[in-house]
Amino acid sequence: MAILYDWYENPGESDDSEEKGLHPRIFLNGKVGTDKLCRMIHGRSSLSVGDVKNAFEMLAQICGEELREGREVHIEGLGYFAPILRSTQKVTRSTKNKSSKMELKTIGFRPDARLRGELRGAKVSRSKYARHSESLSAVEIDRRLKEYFANHDVMLRYDFQEVCCMTRTTANRHLRRLLEEGKLKNIGKRMQPIYVAAAGYYGVSCDVLRR
Repeated sequence: MAILYDWYENPGESDDSEEKGLHPRIFLNGKVGTDKLCRMIHGRSSLSVGDVKNAFEMLAQICGEELREGREVHIEGLGYFAPILRSTQKVTRSTKNKSSKMELKTIGFRPDARLRGELRGAKVSRSKYARHSESLSAVEIDRRLKEYFANHDVMLRYDFQEVCCMTRTTANRHLRRLLEEGKLKNIGKRMQPIYVAAAGYYGVSCDVLRR
């Protein structure tokens, strides 16, 4: 399977520019957990699943101990791990007790050349489905809903997502707004809403009464 991606607008660019620049962002194809990794290694070696899992646990423990000592850890074929610090406030040369003004930020990772080599020739493909929300005005949303209700009597949250190319969070926000404005009505349950166009909106006559 190819690496899926889509294009996103570059943040921080001026809104008055003619056209914003775009950058590609990957959509992860799921996640591989420790249990599956252990089974996969077991299938390719003479080690039992328990042996592999125990080795993982020991590796994580020993890496933690070495990182606490300020050492870089290199796992051949995988990469380099090192602790990264950050200051908790502005620090200058005249700041007193500088050591109390810092903390561990994260653990940095730099992939090994061998691991990078495993990705050579990887295929990439643009996702068929939008994973981010389009920037639609209220007028454009109303237009799309009018087209939808011309052929449908009810709408689910998923339908609204598809029609407006929005994420679930953004779709729920707009649906709440449309309910408050009286343009949509929920004829279902609060946790299982079924939306219909309110009388006078989206091509529905004012004389039509909805339950």
